[in-house]
Amino acid sequence: MCEACPKAPTGWIGWVELPANQPCIAAGEWIDLTHRVGPDMPCASIFPKPSFIKLRSLPDDPFNVTEIHMVAHAGTHVDAPLHYFADGPDMASIPLERLSGRGVVWHIDCKEDQVITPADLEYCRPLLEPGDILAVDTGWARHFGTERYERHPSFDAAAAEWLLARRIKLLACDFATPDLVYHLREPGFDWPVHRILLANGILVCEHLTGHAALAGERVEFQFGALPLVDGDGSQARVMARRIA
Repeated sequence: MCEACPKAPTGWIGWVELPANQPCIAAGEWIDLTHRVGPDMPCASIFPKPSFIKLRSLPDDPFNVTEIHMVAHAGTHVDAPLHYFADGPDMASIPLERLSGRGVVWHIDCKEDQVITPADLEYCRPLLEPGDILAVDTGWARHFGTERYERHPSFDAAAAEWLLARRIKLLACDFATPDLVYHLREPGFDWPVHRILLANGILVCEHLTGHAALAGERVEFQFGALPLVDGDGSQARVMARRIA
């Protein structure tokens, strides 16, 4: 290895200790919280846009076959700790219980470029319980496909520490990243929200949609992410339903 080459960042602490998943009693039907997967799915401007190519097509061929090219962080997806830590688990190493279970949906009214702080979280209900999944609805999913979608809210480092102290297991948001929006970042920006959460095994889901209908309720979540070997992220079919 080149002595002058920078070392890959480490810092994986481990999976935050959580109670065991408890059985849920359904009180509603499953709701799909996933952006449709196609060429126009949400994708950060720093990455190439997804492409879908027909390798075989009916009726000229006996079947349809589609070749898909996209980064693992396009559309509704889950980030693995490996996304920011070279010694963190990949998608294939994430235990299933970290991708499903009880949680809450909170609505927080936000303006363009707003930074969510602990003060914004303190009064949200229902209260978080250890092991919960938290999905935050800011209403930003409705701006997808417009320029305003790029001026989404974000969380500050103190909010990430607040969530860590409450031992959630996954944070899902309805915009591109829980870290500061791209155009407000200064030189040396270090993605503190991702680093605080992922270092402790708190997963991150981005580009969630449709959960506004569940705001203020306790729900059961399923995050159907792929077990990609060496995967730093994966598209996911996300579902939620009300529970008793």
